[in-house]
Amino acid sequence: MSWFSALYRSAVGKKAVMAVTGIILFGFIVLHLIGNLKLYEPGLYKAPGETGPGVRYINAYGLFLRHVGEPALPAYGALWIFRIVLLVAVILHIWAAWQLTLMSRAARPRAYASRPKIHTTYASRTLRWGGVIILLFVIYHLLDFTAGTVNPGFVEGDVYRNVVASFSRWYVSLFYILAQMALGLHLYHGLWSLFQSLGWNHPRFNHWRSGFAHAFAWIITIGNVSFPLAVLTGLVHK
Repeated sequence: MSWFSALYRSAVGKKAVMAVTGIILFGFIVLHLIGNLKLYEPGLYKAPGETGPGVRYINAYGLFLRHVGEPALPAYGALWIFRIVLLVAVILHIWAAWQLTLMSRAARPRAYASRPKIHTTYASRTLRWGGVIILLFVIYHLLDFTAGTVNPGFVEGDVYRNVVASFSRWYVSLFYILAQMALGLHLYHGLWSLFQSLGWNHPRFNHWRSGFAHAFAWIITIGNVSFPLAVLTGLVHK
């Protein structure tokens, strides 16, 4: 286990932790956006053979998440397993980022008398503050749509109603939009760094690497920002 311990304490090991947890979080963000796009699906969902009035598609999606895995798992069982995996990934991601920051400071105990000009993107320069904004947003997001404690019209299981009730408040929508912009910058820099950590760093395909990171970040940002804007403009309403 000596090699594992050495890897664990090294910068390479911590970058590997950030890469693996980053992949998990990237995957969740994509699936989360795809599921939320059901907010725009018209009509009502009816299960095969159902004769009732049906429910909105995004509500049916929420119901599916709460009961997926039954009867092998109890209600909410698979959802809680997924939440625990995400929580562990977030904690390890933050821990690895903080440890790398401490290692970087320890390697340079004295500040530069004249800081050299190093090419850095705006995303990388604002990465730490962006991470703080995202963390605060996630906490509020859970209180808003999971616990319902800060949502004035929260109804358990009625995802559509909860989204409209929350985003009808302009200041909540503004906070959400700003958080998604911070997330977009974080995603861009995270993907760029992920490829580099995996050794995929070569002038021959760095152009494609940058293009993919930009496209991924823009798609996620635009998709997520569209939800509060749709409510504020009346496209999605009660």
